Amino acid sequence: MSKKVKALILTGDGINCENETALAFAQYGCETKIMHVQDLIDQPGQLNHYQILALPGGFSFGDEIGSGQILALKLKYSLGVALTEFINQRKLIIGICNGFQVLVRLGLLPKPFTERQMTLTHNRQGHFINKWVSLKVPESKCVWTKSLQGKEIQLPIRHGEGKITFAGDQATQHNTFQALVANGQIALSYTEDVNGSYQEIAGVTDPTGCILGLMPHPEAATSNWLLPDGTAKKSEQAFGTQFFMNAVKHCEEML
Repeated sequence: MSKKVKALILTGDGINCENETALAFAQYGCETKIMHVQDLIDQPGQLNHYQILALPGGFSFGDEIGSGQILALKLKYSLGVALTEFINQRKLIIGICNGFQVLVRLGLLPKPFTERQMTLTHNRQGHFINKWVSLKVPESKCVWTKSLQGKEIQLPIRHGEGKITFAGDQATQHNTFQALVANGQIALSYTEDVNGSYQEIAGVTDPTGCILGLMPHPEAATSNWLLPDGTAKKSEQAFGTQFFMNAVKHCEEML
């Protein structure tokens, strides 16, 4: 694949999955750059040189006052103009776990620049979860899941605040969910109730399919040798890698 596609992976402030995320993109010929959040804030124009922005998992600011909340505020008030331009150009953004929490609190999901309808809160169990889960990948607008739609896949999760909830009363929540389904914005769903998330939602895309937020970690599932099932060391392409492959292919077509 071409080296023309460039992905910017943020680090710093408690992010800790940047290296795995960069490697996942690099497997498909993507030129990657790991950059500290503050360095991007100091020179926001650097964002113009990239087609993909990744907010990896971790514990930004120690999850103080809510997972992703402080980092979201930092990005909103320091990079708001640059991020708006990036999104308006239909470039790609992925937020994984803590990165998903940041995207939601930035107001970029489920629809950018509108009143927030969704949040991520404490798991119904009241504690951190670290395990592999099975997921359904429904038909959707999501660029990142294009090759996986219609399949059941396995990815690891590790989070304490992954329960997706919607604003409003029960009827309003139902209507919000149905609108997302109808608009092809549900990108991933758990096959069972893992953390109390509304209708087992595990990942959401924006109306363009360019922005993806998900709680599972595809960058931690880039080889079938990582699967917990000892009989599943298959030679075919690992599920996690396909998220990054789809993104790079999409960007190559757009260049």
